[in-house]
Amino acid sequence: MHSGSMWAGVMLAVTAPAVADAQARSCAAPAQVEAPRPDLASESQPQRLVPIGSYTLAITWSPEYCREKKQSARDAFQCAGTRPKFGFTLHGLWPDGAGKEWPQYCRAAALLPEPVIRANLCATPSAQLLQHEWAKHGTCMTTRPAEYFAQSTRLYGGLRYPDMAALSRRPLTAGGFAQAFAAANPGMRPNMMRVTATRRGWLDEVWICLSKAYRPVACPAHQGGLAMTAPLRIWRGGGR
Repeated sequence: MHSGSMWAGVMLAVTAPAVADAQARSCAAPAQVEAPRPDLASESQPQRLVPIGSYTLAITWSPEYCREKKQSARDAFQCAGTRPKFGFTLHGLWPDGAGKEWPQYCRAAALLPEPVIRANLCATPSAQLLQHEWAKHGTCMTTRPAEYFAQSTRLYGGLRYPDMAALSRRPLTAGGFAQAFAAANPGMRPNMMRVTATRRGWLDEVWICLSKAYRPVACPAHQGGLAMTAPLRIWRGGGR
């Protein structure tokens, strides 16, 4: 795993309740943690061994994810209840290649130990997603899952967020959201992230492009995401 400096010197750590409900208000792992299933390379998701050229830090807007997941037992920790428990959650830290291909499933991955799962559930509130991120992405960066998750959660913990409630109440484009997100994080610019949405135009994820030293950089054109002019809506949960 690369030991290059993270953006701790570029971004401000979250030191108070996160801005406008953008992170969990409080979080404690449940008494019983779901055991993950193996996540393996397949014909549609084959092993791919290519050199790492950069990284992507992907975060998910949990209120939108939970709109359709409230009755799912598997998603109860993240989604149960009348009010969203989480704002942005950590999807994962993804190694990218130098071109359009990226490394994945670089080596066989054992099931994550429960202490590793429990230590990371308040960032990534799904044991199965943690297993998937380790198997598909983490194995291409290190041989130790705890090291992979420590790096990804350090980066995630260094993010700050715009006022999501205020943004949700006014006409918004993907570019306008990217500008607000960048403004909350010194050293970041709108072109250093990709914003994704559901088919109906609701905010889904933010993908932050990073150098091999884990510092924000301009995203490559092939990475996708919404056009900056695309309209965007933000679901906050509850009645809105």
